[in-house]
Amino acid sequence: MHQGRGQKGLSDAGLFSLGLAVEPARGRSRAGAGRKPPGPVPAAVAEPPEAAPPGHLGHRSRMRRKLLEAGPDALLDHELLEMVLFLALPRRDTKPVARDLLRRFGGFADAIAAPPHELRQVEGLGEAGAAALKTVQAAALRLARSELRERELLNSWDKLTAYLTASLAREPVEHVRVLYLDTRNRLIADEAQARGTVNHTPVYPREVVKRALELQATALILVHNHPSGDPTPSRADVEMTAEIKAAAAIFGIVLHDHLIIGKGRQVSLRREGLL
Repeated sequence: MHQGRGQKGLSDAGLFSLGLAVEPARGRSRAGAGRKPPGPVPAAVAEPPEAAPPGHLGHRSRMRRKLLEAGPDALLDHELLEMVLFLALPRRDTKPVARDLLRRFGGFADAIAAPPHELRQVEGLGEAGAAALKTVQAAALRLARSELRERELLNSWDKLTAYLTASLAREPVEHVRVLYLDTRNRLIADEAQARGTVNHTPVYPREVVKRALELQATALILVHNHPSGDPTPSRADVEMTAEIKAAAAIFGIVLHDHLIIGKGRQVSLRREGLL
């Protein structure tokens, strides 16, 4: 096709007719009129550094590491009490509470063995803290008792006395317990027989023997505590032991011993020649 001479391109009118017309630079649309050119993109605002945890929370973290890395023997009594109270008192600094427990009761074992009503008198401990301490005591006693289950008790005397001391030595009133044994002197049951006053507990031989027959026990060990801390047998202790021994013997049940638990020591009536 022959191109016409002198043609420079399509006119503005022709471009418009093809839908390709472009406005002159000075004739911007109203929609864009008055817009300012975009400014520079602001730099990202740096977040402030994470705040350090409160003092007692940082202390808890250090205590947990100490326990897990160095073991429980690395913890002092007040530190172990703090660890127990961490879960029960999550928003409270437990160090002053732990130190108050030691001032009031004397040691870790005495604190967890204290009666609930006395624990609740410690400022800041509350019901949750008291329950945490009694849970630890219950767990310790259950662990000690479980270690006796499959043992021949007469050959595990140290473990037996350690369990009975933990269970009874800090009780404020007298408790009588009976250990019922099978033919191999293994523990069938450890049961509370009676609870009395600070210096007297009534025990009925017929009830002890009746329970032994129900459990098919063939031997017994009697246990009771002296809240005074002195385990020296009284005359009433010796007489009651003799009555139970005689009643059990009628049914072929052997009374191996009667242990009296004090604070820091125990007395065996058999070893004392009183059985």
